[in-house]
Amino acid sequence: MNIEVIRATETWQQAGAYYVRIQGMARQHGITLRREFDGNDTPDTKYIILTDDGFPVATCRLYELDKDSAMIGRVVVLPEYRGQGLGKRVMDEAELWLSDLGYQTAVVESRDVAVNFYRHLGYNETGLEVIHGDTFDCIRMEKQILPFRTEMKE
Repeated sequence: MNIEVIRATETWQQAGAYYVRIQGMARQHGITLRREFDGNDTPDTKYIILTDDGFPVATCRLYELDKDSAMIGRVVVLPEYRGQGLGKRVMDEAELWLSDLGYQTAVVESRDVAVNFYRHLGYNETGLEVIHGDTFDCIRMEKQILPFRTEMKE
C-alpha cells in the first residue's frame, strides 16, 4: 500500500470523501444519499481522506460543536481495505488536525458495534443513553486531545 493523507479542503478532495462514504457505508447498508449527507456536510466541513496510489480508500469528517470541541464522524474504510489499521490512522489524523486547530475534545457518536474500536483509541462513553438515529444506534464518546501539536526536533 502507498497511503497518503489528505486534509481535504477543495471540492475534488471532498468528492473523494463522498465516494468512500457511498461505497463503504451507503451501498453496504442501504442508506440513501438523502440520509447519508446531512446538514453537517457543507463546503466548510473538513474531511480527512486516505488514498492508496491516489485512490480514496478511507475518510472521516470533522466539524465544530463549540469553541473547545469538535465531532469526528462518518468514519469509513472501504471494505477491501479493512483490517489494515486505516480506521485508526484516519482517526489519528483527524485528532491531529483538531489539535492543530486548537480543539481540546474530540467527540464521536459510535455505532453500537464499534464502541470497542473507539475505546481502544482512548474514547470514553459520556453517558449510557443510546442515540437512535435514522440508520444506526449510537453511543456518544469523547476523548481529550492536546491542542497545538509540537514538532519533534532532531
